[in-house]
Amino acid sequence: MSEREIRALIVDDEPLARRGIRQLLGAYADVRVVGECRDGREALRQLNALKPDLVFLDVEMPGLDGLGVIKAHGAARMPLTVFVTAHQEFAVSAFETHAVDYLVKPLSERRFRATIARVRERFGAGPGTAAAAPLAVPTDTGELLIEPVEIVWISAQGDHAVVHTRDRAYRVRVSLAALEGQLRPARFARVHRQALVRLEEVRELRTGEGREACVVLKDGTIVPVSRRQVGAVRALLKGPNRSPR
Repeated sequence: MSEREIRALIVDDEPLARRGIRQLLGAYADVRVVGECRDGREALRQLNALKPDLVFLDVEMPGLDGLGVIKAHGAARMPLTVFVTAHQEFAVSAFETHAVDYLVKPLSERRFRATIARVRERFGAGPGTAAAAPLAVPTDTGELLIEPVEIVWISAQGDHAVVHTRDRAYRVRVSLAALEGQLRPARFARVHRQALVRLEEVRELRTGEGREACVVLKDGTIVPVSRRQVGAVRALLKGPNRSPR
C-alpha cells in the first residue's frame, strides 16, 4: 500500500456514476475524494484549485469531454488519470494520453481493485523511482505488454511460461527464469522451480507432516512450494509485504 494519502477528483456528468466511484473508493483508506465535477469546464477549475493526485475522468461528457480536459489543462500538468468510459474502444485513447488505466461502465469491484493496485504501484514507487514498466513478452501471435501489477502468479510450461493475471492467463514464449529477472524481487517469490507468485496475492502458506507444502492465493488457486523454499517463503510472508493469515 502507498505510504501517502492519495487525493482523488471524480469527473463524470452522471450523478450515479460519480456516486458509484465514490462508494468503491470507500474501501481504500489511503484514497480520499477531494471533489466531484459534473462537466469538463468544472473539472478544469477544480484541477487548478484542488491539485489532486488522481482523477477519475469520464471520456464522454457534453461540451468539453475527457480528452478535451486533458488537452486544455495540458497533459504534462495532469494528475494520474483513470479514464471512465462506456465503450471499450476508448482504451486506446486512454493509453495514448498516458492514462494509468481505464474503467468500462458498469464498474466491477474486481476490475476497480486492479486499477487501485496500479495506482498504488505508481505512488508507491517513491520520489525519483519509476514505477515498474510493462513487460514486453513474445507470444505465438506477437508481442504482448503486461503490467507487473496485474500479475498474480506465473507457472513454467517447458521453455514457455504462463502468466496468470486477475482476468486471464497468457502463454508466452519466454522462460520463467527470464521473467523472474524482470520483476521486482520484493514483490514476487520463487516458490517452486515451476512457479513464481506475487506475495501480496498470497492468502495462506500451508505446511504439514506428510503433505506437500503450498500457498493458497486470494482467488483460491493452490500453488505448490518446494521443501527447500518453505523457510524462505515463510520469512518473506512475515516481512514488510504482508503476513499470512
